[in-house]
Amino acid sequence: MRRLAPFLLLLLLLLPASARAWGFFAHRLINRLAVYTLPPEMVRFYKANIDYLTTNATRPDSRRTVVPGEAPRHFLDLDAYGDSAAYRLPRSYPDAVALIGEDSLLRHGIVPWQVARMKGQLTAAFQARDTDRILHLSADLGHYIADACVPLHTTRNYNGQFTGQRGIHGFWESRLPELLSGGYDFFTGPAPYLERPTDVAWATVARSHAALDSVLRFERELSTEFSEDRKFGFEQRGNVTVRTYSRGFARAYHQRLSGQVERQLKLAVRLVGAFWYTAWVDAGQPDLDKLPRTPSEKEQLRLALEAKQLEATPVRAAAGHED
Repeated sequence: MRRLAPFLLLLLLLLPASARAWGFFAHRLINRLAVYTLPPEMVRFYKANIDYLTTNATRPDSRRTVVPGEAPRHFLDLDAYGDSAAYRLPRSYPDAVALIGEDSLLRHGIVPWQVARMKGQLTAAFQARDTDRILHLSADLGHYIADACVPLHTTRNYNGQFTGQRGIHGFWESRLPELLSGGYDFFTGPAPYLERPTDVAWATVARSHAALDSVLRFERELSTEFSEDRKFGFEQRGNVTVRTYSRGFARAYHQRLSGQVERQLKLAVRLVGAFWYTAWVDAGQPDLDKLPRTPSEKEQLRLALEAKQLEATPVRAAAGHED
């Protein structure tokens, strides 16, 4: 894991990119690499299902604009609540609803509460020895943890729309990993046990928010040094020619950030493994070798039906971060 295997990088680069969250490439990469942080008692089960965890890492994004209530699970606008919000907001979701009101919470995002809730659900799935639910929840939980590691998921200015930097969202979390992650160091060591997982979720959002100033400021500074034709270029994506940030601008931005994207991506890998491991330990460390090693036919049918439903369901206006 110290360097991304060339065949794995090639495989993931062939996957379709998304403008949301980390993008399909990075979300699938994070879940896949997190498997290798697990202890032997878990890794055999998770490696047997690594393709499931990789492919379904992006399912929450697929649901985002068609399933009511999905969109707020991916972000938290800390700047909507004033200074030190990451340390002042209630850790209990019912307490937050009582203090702020659920409409406001859903408008400004609930990602740390979602991570904490799903960790509890995954622990219960381990206790029940339910292979399908363990896999389903592990894939989804990995997605939300990864989202909490993205600075632009912590602000109302999530796409630079208030600062004349529209497009920075996909640039930071999709374009840079797609271009440069082949050179990243992904060695994280073994997944640690989290004594206070809810606090870790909130600390992760606070860390991401602290990086936000650099994300916006360095892009603004570099934009004064690059002419428009050097900042942007055109590339072929399938049968479509798209305008995108140039490779030269992307490399200069990545260098100005001093490896910030790599650090956050690596943090996401470590945390996904840590939350999976913590849920398993808290469930009493059930013997995963005694569970079915692959999803049931019922789970595979559920995924197929969900995919068809998502295709057939009209896209809804999502609450927040819809641009």
